[in-house]
Amino acid sequence: MPFSLHTHPISWNLLKTHPRTKQSIPSYQNLIFRRVQVFSSLRTSLDCVSSDGGVEGGLQPIRLPFVVRSSTKVSRFFWNGSCLELVTVGGGSADEDNDDGLFRVFGCIVRDFFIPRDVSENYMDYVKWKLLHRVFSSALQVLATQAMFTAIGVGYSSSLPSAAALNWVLKDGLGRLSRCIYTASLASAFDTNLKRVRFATSVLFVGSIGLELLTPTFPKLFLLLATIANIAKQISLACYLATRSAVHQSFAKADNLGEISAKAQIQTVCFDILGLMLAALVNMWIGNHQRPQAGLHLFVYPFFASMDLFGIYQGLKHVHLQTLTKDRLEIILNTWIEFGYVPSPAEVSEKEVINFVGVKGKSVWPIRIGCINPKDQIPKWSIETIRSITDEDYYFVCMEIFKGLKRTPQHRILLSIREGAEAAHIIMGLLQACYIRRTLLANRSKSEIIIRDNNASNSTFEDWFVIVEDGRRSAERDLTNLIEQMVGMGWVVKNILLSKQEQARYSFVCD
Repeated sequence: MPFSLHTHPISWNLLKTHPRTKQSIPSYQNLIFRRVQVFSSLRTSLDCVSSDGGVEGGLQPIRLPFVVRSSTKVSRFFWNGSCLELVTVGGGSADEDNDDGLFRVFGCIVRDFFIPRDVSENYMDYVKWKLLHRVFSSALQVLATQAMFTAIGVGYSSSLPSAAALNWVLKDGLGRLSRCIYTASLASAFDTNLKRVRFATSVLFVGSIGLELLTPTFPKLFLLLATIANIAKQISLACYLATRSAVHQSFAKADNLGEISAKAQIQTVCFDILGLMLAALVNMWIGNHQRPQAGLHLFVYPFFASMDLFGIYQGLKHVHLQTLTKDRLEIILNTWIEFGYVPSPAEVSEKEVINFVGVKGKSVWPIRIGCINPKDQIPKWSIETIRSITDEDYYFVCMEIFKGLKRTPQHRILLSIREGAEAAHIIMGLLQACYIRRTLLANRSKSEIIIRDNNASNSTFEDWFVIVEDGRRSAERDLTNLIEQMVGMGWVVKNILLSKQEQARYSFVCD
């Protein structure tokens, strides 16, 4: 259920808006970036906590300065001295050659027919792999359809046309219903995880073809196999339609999205015709004998499926998206911190992970954007930073200990964003979190001491305070130049695309 975090005034002055000066952040792409300063002070402030809250005496739980609002209730975090408690408090262009040779003229005609005029240089690589994908995908669909006709008895006098039609309608109806449910449940993932979702659904599509090829072998299970296969196909189609415009937009250099979309349809039709020809050749090779045919279809399937998925994977590697997600922004910021420059969309695309299960490689001190999870442990020394946020802060950074299904706990850096925060605040917050992580990784001995100190000694808090303050100063120093270089490299910085969990916000409240 969507919810938002709402806080109270106890401050670390995250993002202050200053009067416009010559050094203030300029406006780019209709986005007004405010010059920001993050946690000017992490000293604990109890000005907004009433005396009856038990802060001074330490006998009652300490109210943290934010609440969590959902559609049905309002909850608040309390720190009892050893752990967090969540309490419900309310309801709720290519140059033409002058050579007049026939081959070159024909090549120019074909190119103009298939390729838009003004696209990025990686478009041709994408089309090359799209050709491989569409040819083998089309051939697989022809073979699967033929197998399904065989399974329901088309062409045999003993078949029952009405039963076959009913089965076909049932499988199509259930498939379309599943498509609607899938699209509604994963709407934001089409923006934040476009490549991963696209590849994952392509794997589903190829798997559905395999199920359809099994229907002649198990004709009594036709409805079950065909329905499952059609559900997978409809999910794949929904993902393709939802992500198609974003992929085409990444190639446009002169706002010629309509032309690119039209050429893409021409490419798809022509490539599918080649696939039909390949399927016809396969059928000619197999022959008309039913028994050998079913077995040979399954023999051909692994090779065709592998070529199909290989073409999709390579094609997605040549799709260079300019929009910013948490993962892309983190790659940019890590490169900026380590090497001092902003990578291009092509460089970031090379580093993006594309898999069909969404499992990322194991990393040390991962950064999570979202709200505090009461199931995760928050160290005592990190609680002090949360208690220091004020009405002027647009985010806070703290540490959390995540256990999950593993016995070994994992320490993570949490970036929590306030309602009303702009893209500049998110960039600043994530940049500071990346600087904090680099400091912890560079000084492992100090980070180990901080991790193991469960009593929140003064020295531990001071060490954490210094790390956070250093990260704040570094992020504040780099922000203006960083944004200018990002815009120069073609990144769309006016919005940060976040997942449903990453969109959780807190609102500041003062007791």
